[in-house]
Amino acid sequence: MDISLLQKPQVNLARSTRGRMWLVSVCAFLAVFQSSLGDNFHSLFVALAAMAGAMGTELLFNIKARYYSITDGSALASALVLALLLPNRLNPLLAFLGGVFAMTVFKYSFGGLGSNWVNPAAGAWLFIRSAWPGAFTRSIQQGPLEQLALSLEAGLRDSQGLPMALLKINGWFSSSLDNILSGFFNNTIFAFTGTSLPQGYLTLLSPPGPGIIADRGLFFLLLGTILIVSSQSFRFWLPLVFVFVFSGLVRIFGALSFGGGLWEGDVLFALFSGGTMAAAFILITDPATGPKSAPGYVVLVSFIAFFTFLFRYPGRDPYGAITAVLVGNALTPLIRRIENVLYYEKRRGGP
Repeated sequence: MDISLLQKPQVNLARSTRGRMWLVSVCAFLAVFQSSLGDNFHSLFVALAAMAGAMGTELLFNIKARYYSITDGSALASALVLALLLPNRLNPLLAFLGGVFAMTVFKYSFGGLGSNWVNPAAGAWLFIRSAWPGAFTRSIQQGPLEQLALSLEAGLRDSQGLPMALLKINGWFSSSLDNILSGFFNNTIFAFTGTSLPQGYLTLLSPPGPGIIADRGLFFLLLGTILIVSSQSFRFWLPLVFVFVFSGLVRIFGALSFGGGLWEGDVLFALFSGGTMAAAFILITDPATGPKSAPGYVVLVSFIAFFTFLFRYPGRDPYGAITAVLVGNALTPLIRRIENVLYYEKRRGGP
């Protein structure tokens, strides 16, 4: 069977790496801006601190190398994506250190842009969460996902396996705007399908209280991903594979953790929380750390989707999607090696 190989990670993309980085920056900044509107601009301070750390470090490396690459937008994009993954109430100093760590350890220690084995933003997120677990946890206390975890620890369950029901029991209610919009859609669009949108789900597009910035700015983040997809800056089918596999696992097994049965999982909640959309449309589409064949990409993204489900549901890690991307980055060299043995060596006439 003829296998179509993607010779380089950047091949067949309509935009250059520089263009993609600036588009990702715009997309991430939109989410940061939305989140900052609801927390007295603390989200913006977190993002600015991450930008100062990443871009300042990049500038220092550029001065030493006498080669100025800061205009390619990679440092800015890494900083803003890192900000998306961080809690909005996090101390900005930790975001600054994360930006420095992303550039120093995960970018330049491996040779610069395109040579890193892990996404710098995701790696810096892991660094902050591991080095200051108390500060990370305190900054998201009283957030919806933390309240959900507390409900499960207290033994609360819902007969239908709906996490939204547990959130409402624990004091997290939908807003009046959510009620108005849900009623509007149910009386118009959904009325023709015979279904209805339960109250509370539109609140997920802009949830109140603490949480990671990607979740708090989800509405603008989704608008930004539309911009990226329409610009053909990455292979559009990668997020689709992730969403398909992850949604399937959630639909079949997702309700078990909340007291429901098989085929009752809440897919909408799974996609609209825990940084899942940021992982799907930004982290896993990073062309520098992926395989080189289309089958290799499908395998890797499916693995990431599986680990996302494993970490978020049986593992009860609210932000398992980000951890799953790091696991996927670690698996990339193995997948590339298998690709080389199965496809490239055979085409060269190797053993």
